[in-house]
Amino acid sequence: ELVQLGMRSYLRYWIDTFRFPTWSRERTISSVTVTGEELLRDPLANGTGVIVSLPHAGNWDHAGAYFCFTGAPLVTVAEHLEPEKLFQKFLEYRHSIGMEVLDLNSRAIAVLAQRARAGKLIALVADRDLSSSGVPVNFFGYPSRMPAGPALLAVQTGAHLITAFVSYTQSGIHIDFKGPISVPPLGTATEKVALMTQQAADNFASGLREHTQDWHMLQRIWVDENFKERS
Repeated sequence: ELVQLGMRSYLRYWIDTFRFPTWSRERTISSVTVTGEELLRDPLANGTGVIVSLPHAGNWDHAGAYFCFTGAPLVTVAEHLEPEKLFQKFLEYRHSIGMEVLDLNSRAIAVLAQRARAGKLIALVADRDLSSSGVPVNFFGYPSRMPAGPALLAVQTGAHLITAFVSYTQSGIHIDFKGPISVPPLGTATEKVALMTQQAADNFASGLREHTQDWHMLQRIWVDENFKERS
């Protein structure tokens, strides 16, 4: 049953994503509820950048559109996908609502750091990185790896790091913010990033326990005895 609910949630993500360009601004906003929104709004109002780290759950594009429409346009990254025509359609919609989308390449982290120092809102989906650069975390009691990017940006720029979990409701989505995840006062940058990434993983796990069906993770996530590292 959980598998069926999970696939239904995943298909809902794609259906809604394809329909977003036809939705009115009012529909996009009114179908969102939020807890902990002040964790994002207050620092931005004071000119401090905010980095939101979130898992592949619910519909993060809907969440991004909500903030773009309510005075907090965001910056994010996107992996270049095929087919090209479909990828460009996604970019066109995101750009049309005020979202800045960066190519996921070696320059992305430098540009994101510039935006964070300028007091911008940055949103990064960050629940999986099985490359050699992934940060080891304990996730539901088993070893996994997650991206260093959100925590590294916070350490480098002083921007606030918070997490978000997006789940589906009957009429739309709910966004639950947690944090901020503070930069530890002691340790090397690598040690600080490790501690902060683990805290983000713990926050993700909290949301997943309540809304397991809304996690769209259809690839390997844990590092087990059959795991082969990719570069």
